[in-house]
Amino acid sequence: MNFEFLIGAKRLSLLDRAFGLNSDSLAIEQMMLRAAVVYVFALLMVRLGGDRRFAGKHAAFDVLLAVILGSTFSRAITGTVPFFPALAAAAVLVGLHWFFAAIAFRSHRFEGLIKGEAEVLIRDGQICPRALQRNKITRKELESALLQANATDPSQVKLARLETSGTISVLTHQ
Repeated sequence: MNFEFLIGAKRLSLLDRAFGLNSDSLAIEQMMLRAAVVYVFALLMVRLGGDRRFAGKHAAFDVLLAVILGSTFSRAITGTVPFFPALAAAAVLVGLHWFFAAIAFRSHRFEGLIKGEAEVLIRDGQICPRALQRNKITRKELESALLQANATDPSQVKLARLETSGTISVLTHQ
């Protein structure tokens, strides 16, 4: 596909210079910009199409940073990328993560965008089948979470929800 046709030669030239698209070696600022764009893109992909339970007991937001940082650091260690630009890219990733976390702390709306929202699976004994389907939770997985909360039947549950960490919290009727 001809990207020059799609976005125009002038814009392509600007993107090429900014990201070093046709370069054999990257400048430190190109690597930093690439790190920021990859982090934001990966965060969008995880939030839009990811399973919030893939990260175990941690928010996908945090796991994503660990994975990208690990990759960046491993390349710096093995020498497959220039050392100082790789460290600069890692610093950008940590700074961006910190910045997003600070905004999320102050803005519930932004927090919901990057970390997600808890979703109700059972309310007042009634299972929400669409929520189970949307989050790819089987009845057996839900039953297992109920048993861990000492509930043998959904009618004993006041509220069960899938948390942003991927765990299922259960509140039973007292």
